[in-house]
Amino acid sequence: MKSHIPYSHKPGAIFISTLQCITSGIITGVIANFFLVLFVLLLSDAAHATTMDDSELVHIKHKGDVKQGTLLFKNKQDFSMAPILKTEADISVSGMIVRTRVKQYFRNPDKTWKEGIYVFPLPEDAAVDHMRLHIGQRVIEGQVRERERARKEYERARDNGQKASLIEQERANIFTTSVANIGPNEEIVVEIEYQHIARFDAGSFQLRFPMVVAPRYIPGNNVVEGFAGTGWALNTDQVNDASRITPPVLHPDQGKINPVTIQVSLDAGFPLQHLTSSYHKAEIKQIDNTAYEINLVDTPADRDFELTWKPEPGNIPRAAFFTQRKNDQDYALIMLLPPAQKANSVMNREVVFVIDTSGSMAGTSIIQAKASLELALTRLKPGDRFNIIQFNSYTDQMFPFPKPVNQKTLHMAENYIHSLKADGGTEMIPAMHAALKLSLENNLVRQVIFLTDGSIGNEDELFRIIHSELGDSRLFTIGIGSAPNSHFMSRAANFGRGTYTYIGDINEVQEKMQTLFNKLESPVLTDLQIGWTGEQKTETWPQKLPDLYLGEPLLLTAKTERLPEKLNITGKIAGSDWHSSMKLQGGMNENGISVLWARKKIAALMDQLNIGNEKDTVRQMIIDTALEHHLVSKFTSLVAIDVTPERIKQALLKSQVMPVNLPAGWNYEKVFGRMPQTATSAELHFILGLFLLLASIVMYFIHFGSLRKNVSQV
Repeated sequence: MKSHIPYSHKPGAIFISTLQCITSGIITGVIANFFLVLFVLLLSDAAHATTMDDSELVHIKHKGDVKQGTLLFKNKQDFSMAPILKTEADISVSGMIVRTRVKQYFRNPDKTWKEGIYVFPLPEDAAVDHMRLHIGQRVIEGQVRERERARKEYERARDNGQKASLIEQERANIFTTSVANIGPNEEIVVEIEYQHIARFDAGSFQLRFPMVVAPRYIPGNNVVEGFAGTGWALNTDQVNDASRITPPVLHPDQGKINPVTIQVSLDAGFPLQHLTSSYHKAEIKQIDNTAYEINLVDTPADRDFELTWKPEPGNIPRAAFFTQRKNDQDYALIMLLPPAQKANSVMNREVVFVIDTSGSMAGTSIIQAKASLELALTRLKPGDRFNIIQFNSYTDQMFPFPKPVNQKTLHMAENYIHSLKADGGTEMIPAMHAALKLSLENNLVRQVIFLTDGSIGNEDELFRIIHSELGDSRLFTIGIGSAPNSHFMSRAANFGRGTYTYIGDINEVQEKMQTLFNKLESPVLTDLQIGWTGEQKTETWPQKLPDLYLGEPLLLTAKTERLPEKLNITGKIAGSDWHSSMKLQGGMNENGISVLWARKKIAALMDQLNIGNEKDTVRQMIIDTALEHHLVSKFTSLVAIDVTPERIKQALLKSQVMPVNLPAGWNYEKVFGRMPQTATSAELHFILGLFLLLASIVMYFIHFGSLRKNVSQV
């Protein structure tokens, strides 16, 4: 009869069982540690991709900030194998119509096939209508498609080994170029064309060519689905495309990249009093009485290029009229400058100054902002009330509510301004709520003056707040620094029934602030309405005309079967009725007026989307307009594809994002710091990860101790 001894009690089985237990414990511990370490890394990387400043851990729970994320958290990331980029811009100015051709040269320095991805800025009103892909002597013309279709066509061509290029709009002033299948040691050129209007204000014209996408503060908590991007930030519940607007930033110690060459051909149409390159040393050559050539060679792409020109006294245009006949339709661009009104006795004001003191403002920007604020205080007078609000990771008000202007409060304000330092995140929403909160002094003219670089990713949320909470206030934005977010600054002022002023250098503070003071203290032309003579139906954009401040023109575009003979304009100024008229004859024929009209229409429709109006209907109107006029928009893209595949499928294709320079005057450590600054809780996640790792070790030893006890019992 066989003995039925349990296997575990047999001689040798004890050893085998013990070995199995120990092995199981070790494997369990190793696996546990592996996954916990992986969890730590994921937490850290997630935090890196949404963080910028450790200081905001104290106060704000929305911490998806302007930081460098996983790419720059490694510090001085090596981009030596990424495609090398240089840019050439050929700008032609006729009167106030600007046509720009930008060539982006992508050169592959490596032996492997590359896909280059470059996030770059354009003017916020740019009508991008052409793209060409240059491959040696061959030129492939891009076609406008709905965004998803264009993306699929590009990806199919990329995966098939064909050379292809894709231009996508992320914001009104941020675009992405993707170039697929750049061969070893090969150069491919992407050519982009766009048209826009030179800005006219206070008697001067201004042309801006932005050169760098500044790091954006990305608020929000939960990662949400969105377009896959290559940036350092994760998509959040407040910025669902954050990964597409946050290109990696080169550390300043690694030098400058992406040299830019600019050539401007300017035909002003009248003699000039002065012509100035505001922030770059450019060569200016006069061709004749009204024409000039301006050249800027191989300058780093780290700050915006600005050209300003002012007519000689007596030549300042009072009106301008450009037309184009296309597809049996008349298109018109009309500028009318109302006559200057003498300043009346201005009512007492309640002025709320809001100053951005986040990390991106460190360096020259905070100096400019504080100087502007100090100068603004000198324009307050007895009977006015004022307050100062600063914001970074949190919001702070100097007074609980606006105080009367007197020697004591002004002295307190001076001390408050002197104490301001730039650090932390850019939590703008609480500051905007506080600034627009109405006081009980309803007999005062209420003005909110916002000083910031606008480096945020949640612009649309701010627009909705302004639209819903503005009340009787007027919002004036002052853009600060070398590369401000002009899309946010200009649209915020538009929603706020105010104006946008840009200060790019400390030497401009006096002049630019004086121009703003003149606007603040002069009558405003309001309630503007236009009327067309004749019976033809005319589609005009913008449909809701903005209020006009001193020195600002009325600018509108129109489309009709036949332009009428005259345009009538009415409004109110200082409580009195105002009217004017303009004959629509003899306008200058100019190509591209139709795309300017379409761009103005799309911008107005995007504003409707921001406030939630019939989203599906408005979105389709934007798509239809963009496709009809061959324009890039939020929902349409340009794609160009070579027919013949060149890369065999077995050859590896590496996708690499192109880094950008840190904007001039920015402080890298204040923006990114030891750990990425102005963002989410990277350190908190890191500490949590360490805690979990420690807990796993403790659990392992407890488990191992239990094993030893069980073995000893056996």
